[in-house]
Amino acid sequence: MQRAVSVVARLGFRLQAFPPALCRPLSCAQEVLRRTPLYDFHLAHGGKMVAFAGWSLPVQYRDSHTDSHLHTRQHCSLFDVSHMLQTKILGSDRVKLMESLVVGDIAELRPNQGTLSLFTNEAGGILDDLIVTNTSEGHLYVVSNAGCWEKDLALMQDKVRELQNQGRDVGLEVLDNALLALQGPTAAQVLQAGVADDLRKLPFMTSAVMEVFGVSGCRVTRCGYTGEDGVEISVPVAGAVHLATAILKNPEVKLAGLAARDSLRLEAGLCLYGNDIDEHTTPVEGSLSWTLGTVTSGCPSPSLKKNVAMGYVPCEYSRPGTMLLVEVRRKQQMAVVSKMPFVPTNYYTLK
Repeated sequence: MQRAVSVVARLGFRLQAFPPALCRPLSCAQEVLRRTPLYDFHLAHGGKMVAFAGWSLPVQYRDSHTDSHLHTRQHCSLFDVSHMLQTKILGSDRVKLMESLVVGDIAELRPNQGTLSLFTNEAGGILDDLIVTNTSEGHLYVVSNAGCWEKDLALMQDKVRELQNQGRDVGLEVLDNALLALQGPTAAQVLQAGVADDLRKLPFMTSAVMEVFGVSGCRVTRCGYTGEDGVEISVPVAGAVHLATAILKNPEVKLAGLAARDSLRLEAGLCLYGNDIDEHTTPVEGSLSWTLGTVTSGCPSPSLKKNVAMGYVPCEYSRPGTMLLVEVRRKQQMAVVSKMPFVPTNYYTLK
C-alpha cells in the first residue's frame, strides 16, 4: 500500500511547475482552443496565452511568476477560472443523484454550504474532484475541472437519464457563466467595496447570490485553490469584463495566471487532478504501482525559497521527517517528507 506524501527538497532539486501535456505554448497546440469571455481582456493586459485543458488561458502577465505568486500571498490577485465546468443539478431528487456519484454527504449540507467531493468509478478510483454547493435557490451548484469536462458532463447526464427513466425528478443545466477567483489576504476587503452584503458573515465554503460592482446575479463563494482567503465569483458573461475591470482598479489587486495558481496550490498541499490523483487513485489510499519517491507535482516554492513536491511512497516511508532519494531528470536528490500544507492556509472562518 502506498500513501501520498509531501516532500521538501534540498538545493538542486528542481521541478517543473506544469506538466507538458496540460500546458503548452499556443503555437504547439493542434486543436481549436476554447476562449473564456475574458480572452481579449487578457491580451489587453499583457497576458501570455497558453493551451491548457483545451482552453486558451494566461500563464502569466507582465510580472514574473514569482512576483505574481508572492503578491497573492501578501495582497490579492485575480484569476480567470472560467474554463471550469459549472452545472446546476435540479429537481427534488437532486441530492439522490449527486450522492450516487460522489463520496460526500450532500444531504447534510446546510443551505448555501458547499463541500469538496470526488466523482469515483466502480473500483473506487477518482474520476475528478469537484465542489458541490447546496444552494438556497433549490438546486445544487457544481464546479468541476476543465480537463474532465466531457467525462464529468457525460457522467452526470447519464445518471440524470437513468433516474428520469425511473420516474425521478432530476435535471441538469450547464451554466454559461464566467468564473473569477479573487485570492489573497486582502480579497475580502477589496470585494466588500463592491457589495452590499457583509462578507464577514460569509465563511469558508459558503456562498450567496449578490450584486457585485453593479453586476447582478453573481454567486460569490468563499473558497479558492491557493490556500488563502478569497472568493470565486460566478458571473453572467455579459458582466464579466466589467467586473474584472472594476476589481482591478483597486491597487491591491493584480492579475495572475496559471503559473502562480499552480505553485500556490502546491504550497497549500492541494492536489491537481491528472497529476496527484486520477482514476488509479482511491480516496482512501494511493493504490498505484509507482516506486519510492515518485513525484506527481513539484515546483520551486517562492514563499519558502525551497523546492516542494507531492508524491506517493509506501506507508513505511510516509512519516514526516523521513529522508528519501528522489530521481529528477535521471539524477538522485535528497528530499525529506513534510507535513502539508507547506505554507499554512488562511481561509476565513467564523470565530
